[in-house]
Amino acid sequence: MKNSTGRYSSYLRPFTYLFDLLVINILIRIILPIDYHFIYFHLFIVAIWIIGALNIGFYEVYRFTKGLSVIEKTIKQFALFGILCYSFSGFYFKNVDSFRIANYVLFCFLIISAFKISVFYLLKKYRLVFGGNFRKVVVIGSDKKTAQLINFFEDNPDYGYRLIADFKLDEDKKEKIATALQFIKNAVKENHVDEIYCAISDLTEKQLNEFIDFADNNLKSLKFIPDDKDFLLKNMKLDYYGYIPIVSLREIPLDDVLNQFLKRTFDIIFSLIVIVGVLSWLIPIMAFFIKLESKGSVFFKQKRNGLNYNEFFCYKFRSMNVNAVADLKQVSKNDPRITKTGAFIRKTSIDELPQFFNVLLGDMSVVGPRPHMISETERFAAKVDKFMVRHFIKPGITGLAQTNGYRGEVENERDIVNRVKFDIFYIENWSILLDLKIIFFTVFNAFKGEDKAY
Repeated sequence: MKNSTGRYSSYLRPFTYLFDLLVINILIRIILPIDYHFIYFHLFIVAIWIIGALNIGFYEVYRFTKGLSVIEKTIKQFALFGILCYSFSGFYFKNVDSFRIANYVLFCFLIISAFKISVFYLLKKYRLVFGGNFRKVVVIGSDKKTAQLINFFEDNPDYGYRLIADFKLDEDKKEKIATALQFIKNAVKENHVDEIYCAISDLTEKQLNEFIDFADNNLKSLKFIPDDKDFLLKNMKLDYYGYIPIVSLREIPLDDVLNQFLKRTFDIIFSLIVIVGVLSWLIPIMAFFIKLESKGSVFFKQKRNGLNYNEFFCYKFRSMNVNAVADLKQVSKNDPRITKTGAFIRKTSIDELPQFFNVLLGDMSVVGPRPHMISETERFAAKVDKFMVRHFIKPGITGLAQTNGYRGEVENERDIVNRVKFDIFYIENWSILLDLKIIFFTVFNAFKGEDKAY
């Protein structure tokens, strides 16, 4: 299920953001007088840049965004940036060097806008010439807007959409629609399609829900072509491809590059604090007690599924005797495989701390849906509706489900169903404050003790 196409932006966007912050800070030292070379001005500049970008949508540039829209966002960003720079100078200094400030804002504008527009058009050229950074798509429907969307994909190869097929449902042969829909699903899987576009007017409510479930359970992005009533639902996002309205199934806050940057920055800082401040002295102590009681490695590593269903090795302190079914059999209450040291570190969640190395490496986040071992993931994916939605973001050391009583062993279907519900709520409603709240309650519960911490 690995998606390799069209994923370069996940690396490019954070780099662009860091580039912009470096430019506005370095030019302070080069252009502005020494009076401005103090930490509070640097912090002020960074703050107003980020706040302005969030409000203007400066980094909300997608493959379907128009060039004029990119230029418009850039002008708005620097208009606000320039005004606030002058405001700070007027408030902080008696004599404002207007010429120097104007030069500073102008050079920031020239360098950042040149870089931003160059990247935007070079990506288009890269898609057009080399066929890279593309998304495989299928279109379902036969109305006017569907035909316009198909023409849009065919006439704009630089946007990076590769139309695999378009499917028209014949209303005069309704008895064959169910067979046709199954054929479309099979085609989507076989061709590793990234995005499905459905015309709302051509599908019944039941069929739309069927496609929503199919997309969620197979990690496909589902988008709707609205009818003349401009059909919209809660959590759906409206975009325009040219002049064609497109409705996305759900808006995921962590799809936004600024939110990705904030969460990744938080993850790196938090994981480094734990690794340096705690694990640096805890690992030797744990190694002594683990080795004293049983043979085997200090660390236990296990393959798990992460972002986009990619596999990675998840690290823990070993809490069990070495056994042949560690990757197949879930830990249960009073499990004879657990050592005395293991029982303590599992009860206090100390066994999970090595996963901060996973966070630092980028396989995991501090907060997110808990990853399951491969055998469990395959079992739950087959029987639990929308289970695969959890893989739209990085897994976490702790999560919203875990702080609401759904940690540890999955004893019945209700446990996993509710865990998925909490995970989807987290994915659709992420914020830094929510992460901090989850971390607080995770630490609180670790000290308080939990029934399922075994």
